[in-house]
Amino acid sequence: MKTIIEPFKIKSVEPIRFTSEEERRSILAEAHFNPFLVKADDVLIDLLTDSGTSAMSAKQWAGIMEGDESYAGAKSFFRFERTVKELTGMSFVIPTHQGRAAEKILFSIIGGKGKFIPNNTHFDTTRANVEFSGAEAVDFMTEEGRHPEVEADFKGNMDIAALESFIRDKGAANIPACFITVTNNSGGGQPVSMANIRDTKAMLSRYGIPLFLDACRFAENAYFIKLREPGYADRSPKEIAQEMFSYADGVTMSAKKDAIVNMGGFLALNDESIAAQARTLLIITEGFPTYGGLAGRDLEAIAQGLEEVLDEHYLKYRIRSVAYLGDKLTAAGVPILRPPGGHAVYIDAKRFLPHVPPNEYPGQSVVCDLYVRGGIRSVEIGSVMFGKYATDGSLISPPLELVRLAIPRRVYTQSHIDYVVEVVIDSFKHRERLRGYAITFEAPALRHFTAHFRRLS
Repeated sequence: MKTIIEPFKIKSVEPIRFTSEEERRSILAEAHFNPFLVKADDVLIDLLTDSGTSAMSAKQWAGIMEGDESYAGAKSFFRFERTVKELTGMSFVIPTHQGRAAEKILFSIIGGKGKFIPNNTHFDTTRANVEFSGAEAVDFMTEEGRHPEVEADFKGNMDIAALESFIRDKGAANIPACFITVTNNSGGGQPVSMANIRDTKAMLSRYGIPLFLDACRFAENAYFIKLREPGYADRSPKEIAQEMFSYADGVTMSAKKDAIVNMGGFLALNDESIAAQARTLLIITEGFPTYGGLAGRDLEAIAQGLEEVLDEHYLKYRIRSVAYLGDKLTAAGVPILRPPGGHAVYIDAKRFLPHVPPNEYPGQSVVCDLYVRGGIRSVEIGSVMFGKYATDGSLISPPLELVRLAIPRRVYTQSHIDYVVEVVIDSFKHRERLRGYAITFEAPALRHFTAHFRRLS
């Protein structure tokens, strides 16, 4: 059959509160034109993030009831540890309350002033934790990834030649680790090929630099490899994921993505010395090494989710449902980053609003209009999230100005997505009316979470 159905049945539902456009105008103004500051109850379709917003399965909820809440040595930890070790092949597994906690611990150990952390593209918390340590986060997105309109199978790849040139320039001694983010979130949720991971590892090995995977969406990346990379069509998603991890020396993961849970994460390593230092910091900041800031029930849910996410029926539905949204928008002429990624569709705000320059934050303008027009909450990934200031105070913009429509796992049905399509198309038809925004308040780090804006006339 041509129709791909959800590989699950709905057992529990949550009501949506409907609001009028007039109400939403007032709500957004009170939130300083920042959807992060809008109450969730005032949102119809919440596509702000796929992190921690997914629906857990009956088996995950059953695991929560079986969670062992012992302070030390809980059996839930050992199930969690076995699952992560089997998947990643790492020797040391350290639970944390979410991915950014793993990043904070790791970069507190390996970061510092004068150090550089390369990545295909850092996402927001990774970059913030690198820079908080005093190190510099540097991106090496492949050239085709810089062009939203270009169709390519693996636009999330690392630019290996540029990375090697950078290593020679800065010196391998100043680069304690290199990261590859799978899938590449800031680059449009685009996958990284197995060949690119393998070749990056081979190059880094010549300089003695360890490779880490930011594995938030490892299963989606594995499925893209199965679909698109020669030699993997007959391999299971789990086997592909295990090969991906075999090239890594360490892993950070927010389990709130591809472990399909509401809270949790981990740091996994092969380096015993770093693991020992990480456990010390874990005890100070997160908790005992066998719970790491999580309840035993969370560890059970993560272990179960890591198994469920590799089910091929689920991954087929997941990737196709995101492509459904992207293809509908493309057919209507809405400019998006092509092809659609694994967890989200990214509107190309530069082409959506060519009359709004980057220093007036075109992505934020689209985000605000989608909320007012249809109650859809999304997020800007452009000059608000990643912009920096030059010494003269002018804005240094990132390569892309995007609006991310992140799809929570197992939450919305096709009719919800059809509604999103209608709202986005309606916004695009009236795009000439949209104007830019100015920032009136910003925090020194991760400003997009709490920034205040005013609309420009």
